[in-house]
Amino acid sequence: MKRIVLTISMALLLGLGTIPASAGITPENRVLALTETIENTSASAEQIQLLEQIGGIDTFQALLLAGKYLDSKDSNVAAAAAKAVIKIASANKQFYGPDITAMLHKAADILGGKYETTVTKLLASQPKDKGFVSMFNGKDLTGWKGLVENPIARSKMTPAELKAKQAEADKLMNQNWKVKDGILQFTGDGFDNLCSTKHYGNFEMYVDWMIEPDGDAGVYLRGTPQVQIWDIARTDVGAEVGSGGLYNNKTNEDKPSKVADNPVGEWNTFYIKMIDDKVTVVLNGEKVVDNVTLENYWDRSLPIFPIEQIELQAHGTLVSWRNIYIHELPPTEPFKLSAEEEKDGFKILFDGTNLDKWTGNKRDYVCENGTITLYPPMVNNAPEGGGNLYTKDEFSDFVLRFEFQLTPAANNGLGIRTPMEGDAAYVGMELQILDDRNPAYADITPYQAHGSVYGVIAAERDYLKPVGEWNYEEVYAKGDHIKVTLNGHVILDGNIREAAKNGTADGREHPGLFNPSGHIGFLGHGSEVRFKNIRIKEL
Repeated sequence: MKRIVLTISMALLLGLGTIPASAGITPENRVLALTETIENTSASAEQIQLLEQIGGIDTFQALLLAGKYLDSKDSNVAAAAAKAVIKIASANKQFYGPDITAMLHKAADILGGKYETTVTKLLASQPKDKGFVSMFNGKDLTGWKGLVENPIARSKMTPAELKAKQAEADKLMNQNWKVKDGILQFTGDGFDNLCSTKHYGNFEMYVDWMIEPDGDAGVYLRGTPQVQIWDIARTDVGAEVGSGGLYNNKTNEDKPSKVADNPVGEWNTFYIKMIDDKVTVVLNGEKVVDNVTLENYWDRSLPIFPIEQIELQAHGTLVSWRNIYIHELPPTEPFKLSAEEEKDGFKILFDGTNLDKWTGNKRDYVCENGTITLYPPMVNNAPEGGGNLYTKDEFSDFVLRFEFQLTPAANNGLGIRTPMEGDAAYVGMELQILDDRNPAYADITPYQAHGSVYGVIAAERDYLKPVGEWNYEEVYAKGDHIKVTLNGHVILDGNIREAAKNGTADGREHPGLFNPSGHIGFLGHGSEVRFKNIRIKEL
């Protein structure tokens, strides 16, 4: 394996001092540099100095690196490692799991005294789930298997067919994948992904990787390609954009937001988080993918698989992997109708897990923690717009129920019976969603208040809950009759035809006001807003 040569590492090896945080180097890259340095010195004094630096870096990889020196034959080095382990784990309580627990017990045994009490309290305060679990034991391929086609193809195989194909794939895996000096490597010439035997739903994971010139690899999430890894010098295939992007996306963003790769032949580190269909990727301490939907490459008409294997992609070039840890996160519990609503004929438009029934701006409207959240784009350092998110289906007469949460001075809208082009307030109908108690809206006209049929019928005010709390709203639309109930109070009950017979309240033309049907949409006006538990009953 080609040895890493980092300028920072060489400086440390020459005794030129520490890596200051002010050097503009991310903590993750500091750890990669220190890993190279400490592995290339056997002098106890230097190892102790380096472990003191490592103890001051609050990253998961720093904790793993310090833990490797707990077994040093030099008691002073082991003590320095123990102090580093306890310091990092105490400052970062999200770093826990069986290996971390073992490190902390060992560190307490080495140091004794007050450190034993510190470790006991720390372990008692940790969550009860498994935490971060190693996917690679550093010795062999336990926990891994060869690749058998794709998830959809596998689901159609009989158990006997799958077993036979898996045996063939495992044979190929053992030819092409090797473990050397604690490093997992693909050494073959073809395309042969290494797959986890366990399937995963929501998770966060860490993994270090290194490629050679012209390298091409990636990490498949839930059996689906992929978080991209490649040599950025390969401009003929567009690799200059950098690694970490969701390469096979077509509708959602497929490129990383910046280039954060270390030079080819040096180690890199990923933090990957996947909740439902949303993926976040941090490469070498730089966030390059921020909560982007991963599309189902195998059938784009389907959402991403809720649970599947993780794969380390091999693409015909040498790839090295190490420090592969995963933390399984609880699944998002989908919203379910009450027995009464189900009996009454309601259907779910958004259950908190995906946006399959919606279209439009799925970049800024995201499925997050059981909600549809609008994060408006920043223009000249200020939030602006956000576009619209529409139901794929059209609706005519209905009862719509949903919950929403406002931020200070938030402004959004609920479009009904609207086409997907044009301003819904005029080409369809917009029911205002607004933090109308905020001083910014002290001078609005009555037909602009929350719940109003914008420009046509004014709603009663002062029934919104305080900003940050969830509001419950029901919209009844039957022909020309519109009724809006907010938190149990009817704030609007009127007839749009009667209201507009002598001209609309705002004096403007509303050509879509009497549309017989159309889409339902959330209309972005530059504010962060959340929606959940959306269901509808057609009348």
